[in-house]
Amino acid sequence: MTENQLSEKIIGCAIKVHKSLGPGLLESAYEECLFYELKQLGLFVEKQKPLPLIYKDVKLDIGYRLDLLVEKKVIVELKSVEALNDVHIAQMITYLKLSGCKLGLLINFNVLRLVDGLKRIANNL
Repeated sequence: MTENQLSEKIIGCAIKVHKSLGPGLLESAYEECLFYELKQLGLFVEKQKPLPLIYKDVKLDIGYRLDLLVEKKVIVELKSVEALNDVHIAQMITYLKLSGCKLGLLINFNVLRLVDGLKRIANNL
């Protein structure tokens, strides 16, 4: 499955979760529910996946974690904030570079319509 096909499935599941729960919950609640929905589709999903930092050929395990990694291809970072801002986008770009993944989805569940909280970010390796 391509990154774009996975992206469609992930967004569909996120919309399903958002329609059921609405805005205003903690990020961890949305993470658990989205994890469940993606697993129900038969996708391989890793939750709170450690992401080491490689600096000058030294691997540093300093606590970075991906909220969800789907099929080892798409990073999903979840937020429950008033609005996505530049630091959230920068975080995703950094995660894409460190992981070597090509696509990331930044999803803010604290919105009335989930489409207003979605940001697709590509890593042009």
